[in-house]
Amino acid sequence: MREEENTTVNTVLCILTFAAGLLLGIPEAVLASAGGQTLDLTAHWVGYAALVIFVVAYLFVMAEEHTHLRKSKPVLLAAGLIWGLIAWVYASHGLNHAAEIAVRHNLLEYGELFLFLLVAMTYINAMEERQVFEALRARLVSAGFSYRKLFWITGLLAFFISPVADNLTTALLMCAVVMAIGKDNAKFVMLSCINIVVGANAGGAFSPFGDITTLMVWQKGIVPFWTFFALFIPAVVNWFVPALIMSFAVPNIQPTACTLDIKMKRGGFVIIGLFLLTICTAVSFHNFLHMPPVIGMMTGLSFLKIFGYYLKKTHKNGHNSSGYDPNKAEEELGDTVAFDVFKNIARAEWDTLMFFYGVILCVGGLGFIGYLAMASQTMYTGWGATPANIMVGVLSAIVDNIPVMFAVLTMKPEMSQGQWLLVTMTAGVGGSMLSIGSAAGVALMGQARGMYTFFGHLKWTPVIALGYAASIYVHFLINGRYFVQ
Repeated sequence: MREEENTTVNTVLCILTFAAGLLLGIPEAVLASAGGQTLDLTAHWVGYAALVIFVVAYLFVMAEEHTHLRKSKPVLLAAGLIWGLIAWVYASHGLNHAAEIAVRHNLLEYGELFLFLLVAMTYINAMEERQVFEALRARLVSAGFSYRKLFWITGLLAFFISPVADNLTTALLMCAVVMAIGKDNAKFVMLSCINIVVGANAGGAFSPFGDITTLMVWQKGIVPFWTFFALFIPAVVNWFVPALIMSFAVPNIQPTACTLDIKMKRGGFVIIGLFLLTICTAVSFHNFLHMPPVIGMMTGLSFLKIFGYYLKKTHKNGHNSSGYDPNKAEEELGDTVAFDVFKNIARAEWDTLMFFYGVILCVGGLGFIGYLAMASQTMYTGWGATPANIMVGVLSAIVDNIPVMFAVLTMKPEMSQGQWLLVTMTAGVGGSMLSIGSAAGVALMGQARGMYTFFGHLKWTPVIALGYAASIYVHFLINGRYFVQ
């Protein structure tokens, strides 16, 4: 208990230090003239209050595991309070519509992200309902691999599944395999969970669909779709270096064999194909028609809806008027409930989607006040793009990478495409350095409770940091052409 309390205290101090860093060099408190379109609130009490509100809200987010208060609730309240204070100050200076225009811009950004993620989550839920992931898990569990071989297989699959599915779903799937086979060997579970978290985060870094950070950068049109794949080799290095070192500590023994016989439901492969077609549609709408990717994703949702209609109309549960039909027995046992696409939509991660709303509006409010311009001046002008982008990755191990990356996008510093690729990668993989640095790590601490812990992960942080540094070096080595503006 004492160790958990110290961890929380240290995390709080890191957050407060980062917030204090934003305040360094604040000029004397002054408001711009009421005749301008914006007010400088960085040294006004409203600005200070907004910072305090955001920091307190985010402390509640980080304490979710202990308080059981869903992370969306504090940031939703914080977003409303921050923009309420901003609007009050602007209205008192006769600028009744400036804040409204700014918040509508944030809402548009959120709306695109919301609908895009809703479609992706619906497809993932549909594949789960058709037992696509369960069938994969059953195959791995029944294969009879040694602990060391399973360590490599689960890490490799985490790396290659997360570019399509999100890193959270990927990590939970691979952890379920590890727990099913090695739950009696705590050392194997610990090392495998670390490997899965690093692999899932690294895999998402080179795909526009692999992580929220890459998705936001792609939707902003800063980096073209195919350019993200230049990060493939650096991402492989980010995962492989710590995996290779950790593999020597994995017990090279044969676990007790276990058998699972789980089959994919009817239409599972078709839904996988439709998801890939939806991704192609989103890319085509963006690259060739110059439309927002979300339009292609929503079009792809119609593919699933129409196929879902077919599954529902052709569904049979094995009962008919003439009695038992042996040809339908397998479907009766494995597919007794007709496919319903709206149930998959309802099962989306609504807490996560609402959390994104709160974060985007909170960070947007701090940017409108002027703090992000100040941070950009300090980091990207004062330090330089490379140190700033490396620090973004370090911060994402402490603070969730979503507000950090959205802050960078709001600052929009003048950088080469190579630097934008760098910050996309560091924000995505930096969270691997701590177990609390990514959704995958936090989820696995709950799934493998007692075996995968904060301090167990921290023991291997230097090795993960070595992979982080190596991936940055490799990026500069092989992607030098992208650093020429």
